[in-house]
Amino acid sequence: MKLQAEELSWQSAAAYIVRDVSLHVADGELVGLIGPNGSGKSTLLRMIYRVLQPDAGRVVVDSHDVWQATARDNARRMAVLAQEDGSEFSFNAREVVLMGRTPHKAPFTRDSKTDFALVEQALRRVGAVHLAGREFATLSGGEKQRVLIARALVQQAGLLVLDEPTNHLDVRYQFEIMNLLRGLGTSAIAALHELHIAAHYCDRLYLLEAGRLVAHGTPAQVLTAETIASVYRVRANVSLDPRTDKPHIDFLPDEAV
Repeated sequence: MKLQAEELSWQSAAAYIVRDVSLHVADGELVGLIGPNGSGKSTLLRMIYRVLQPDAGRVVVDSHDVWQATARDNARRMAVLAQEDGSEFSFNAREVVLMGRTPHKAPFTRDSKTDFALVEQALRRVGAVHLAGREFATLSGGEKQRVLIARALVQQAGLLVLDEPTNHLDVRYQFEIMNLLRGLGTSAIAALHELHIAAHYCDRLYLLEAGRLVAHGTPAQVLTAETIASVYRVRANVSLDPRTDKPHIDFLPDEAV
């Protein structure tokens, strides 16, 4: 499934939080949205998944304008993993995953054998079958993310939108979650905080600074020493990892920019 965001802008009071940003995601791509804190990443994603209506621009998923479609139709095309803390869920993991079937059912319709089969299949795919009966609130950060990805899978949407899916996870779970997302083969756009994660896993990157798009392209094209110094205000040595042909970043925090 394809995503096209065209010249999106959103302002709070007199200040623009995002201004004139365009991006696209092709079929099967994992696209990273990066930038310093406060650069507008989450605001941009909220316009894409229809929480903040843009002041200008439009969002199109497979030729459908998301702001002209119904919420149900959008949920059938796009699954969202917002920054989560799990406090809103007093359900077990299986019940949380089952929520992903809601866009495909009429109100008050009972869960079917097909729904339950899809839930079990999704839990198996993300390696979380053993968590099915556990209360969601008791799971670790990495386990919660696996369950939420399973919920997105049973939603059967062709596009995933993820707001910092590795946030607050230790290194092991960061790589586990990104390996899982990379292996799904589903079109996805993810706001990412860790540049080494973005460099290793993403097909292309969009870099925001103060709400504006300042660079886009492959990780090697975007994550240069010059760009990192300019946007993040920290010096770094950037080289290509011979094993992966991806950028390898060594930060030099003691050197002034």
